[in-house]
Amino acid sequence: MAHLPGRRRPRPRPCRGGFTLIELIVVMAIVALLASIAAPRYLRSVDQARENSLRSSLAVMRQAIDQFAADRGRYPVSLQELVGQRYLRQLPEDPLTGRRDSWVSLAPPPDDVLGASFGSTAAPPGVAGAASGQADTAAAGVWDVRSGAAGRARSGELYADW
Repeated sequence: MAHLPGRRRPRPRPCRGGFTLIELIVVMAIVALLASIAAPRYLRSVDQARENSLRSSLAVMRQAIDQFAADRGRYPVSLQELVGQRYLRQLPEDPLTGRRDSWVSLAPPPDDVLGASFGSTAAPPGVAGAASGQADTAAAGVWDVRSGAAGRARSGELYADW
């Protein structure tokens, strides 16, 4: 429609920006649905990463204990001795407890070849103390290390049995 002289041009309606309440509710429902799908997968992947990190830390510390025993003919007195003798730069943090002092040291079994060199002071296998080393660990050395974390892995195993 062409503009006729003497007539006013009609005013355009003001544009109302924004969303209606229904549109906002629909968007919120979609976001909530996506979050409910993604959150369990994210939490599962975080748990899996912690378990993998724990397995890796245990493998590194056990390898350092074996190398120490092969080099020196005895087990380290404590996990700190591995750090002091530069077999480890530092004790790794237990990914499940978030602490470096929660590792559980195990003494060698009495029939272990290196454990036999300790004589009758060798303790039976079992918990010998934390990373700082207790009296039992000092007598027999650190033969193995476990996590001090309570609970079970996704596979059902206890973390303390790894």
